[in-house]
Amino acid sequence: MALSTQTSVPCDVKDMTLADMGKKRIEWAFQSMPVLQTIRKQFIKTQPLAGIRVAACLHVTTETANLMITLRDGGANIRLCASNPLSTQDDVAASLVRDYGISTFAIKGENNESYYSHIAAALDSKPQVTMDDGADLVTVLHTTRKELLEGVMGGTEETTTGVIRLKAMAKEGVLRYPIVAVNDALTKHLFDNRYGTGQSTIDGIVRATNVLLAGSTVVVAGYGWCGRGFANRARGLGANVIVTEVDPIKAIEAIMDGFRVMSMNEAALIGDVFCTLTGDKNVIAREHFEKLKNGAILANSGHFNVEIDLETLGRMASSRRHVREFVEEYAMRDGRKIYVLAEGRLINLSAAEGHPASVMDMSFANQALGVEYMIKNHASLEKKVYSVPENIDKSIARMKIESMGVKIDRLTPEQEAYLASWSEGT
Repeated sequence: MALSTQTSVPCDVKDMTLADMGKKRIEWAFQSMPVLQTIRKQFIKTQPLAGIRVAACLHVTTETANLMITLRDGGANIRLCASNPLSTQDDVAASLVRDYGISTFAIKGENNESYYSHIAAALDSKPQVTMDDGADLVTVLHTTRKELLEGVMGGTEETTTGVIRLKAMAKEGVLRYPIVAVNDALTKHLFDNRYGTGQSTIDGIVRATNVLLAGSTVVVAGYGWCGRGFANRARGLGANVIVTEVDPIKAIEAIMDGFRVMSMNEAALIGDVFCTLTGDKNVIAREHFEKLKNGAILANSGHFNVEIDLETLGRMASSRRHVREFVEEYAMRDGRKIYVLAEGRLINLSAAEGHPASVMDMSFANQALGVEYMIKNHASLEKKVYSVPENIDKSIARMKIESMGVKIDRLTPEQEAYLASWSEGT
């Protein structure tokens, strides 16, 4: 852990001279986050987080910066670390330290040792609330830093992957404090996962490769909300889209949405660009590598870098080299070349900037209000994973609609009575 030469804030960032650009970019993003702007104004007045120590393990981006500033202005003492080794925006990290006095431990490209040392630094604050994106911070807290658990009131979790891990912990009876699953909020996964991931994943793949998607065959592994968003954006750019699935219901949805559905073994033979969005491991594995066309491009937009079995691919290849930033070429023994983007990590945050601020506005509104809810209600909550309360979810949707200048209808008393009754029929 180091101290900034310009502040007394504990930190570990790449280069403080990047802070000027980071501040401009943070301000630019904030313009497109009207819901968070409203919450920030409320927090400044009410100070709902006064004196609360928060440890946050999130992607260190311009949008996250504005969430951290909102929590700070609500009275919180924050330590922020990265939830992925390649997702940090170094200029943003520098600005958070210099301009906003927020302890930040994040460097783009950090190795595994640095990644976990940064999580440890965030936990050194003895947090009362945790904020996670993938549950790595919670996992460390429950394994190597158990002595800190007694002081934790509760937490929030941003992602599908993290919620899966936390629910498994709760089921086994090892989760030691309540957590709000921000990902389960309708104003999060219906929009962030679908439209945010859809656009930003395309952005990452195109920035990394400059490939033309029109006329290409794009294989989408997984048809959850993230997969749906990416599939539709790829189709909108003229790609021939194939979906692979293990869930028969989601497979039928994909078919009825107009996509071809087949097994990965079949898709491996004809795909040009592959993207995994499943949250599971070894989705593209040895049997698929053996069938891929020369020049096939593999990307991942799931949280962890386990969806493509890179260890096996490395053993199968005769050599490998970087041919572009974020593009690694695996030369196979039969002469084929397979290209892996961003080390199999989150392509949208590794090679691009992540989701647009306007969609993260709702996701991070859920985070901010989720923390406030946890502080107010933790004493009455069990040690399990909770959904975002419906009234919070709807209030965020209402604020977003109003910020867009859109008016919607309201039920009349007669309509409300009809919907609540059973006696009035044909």
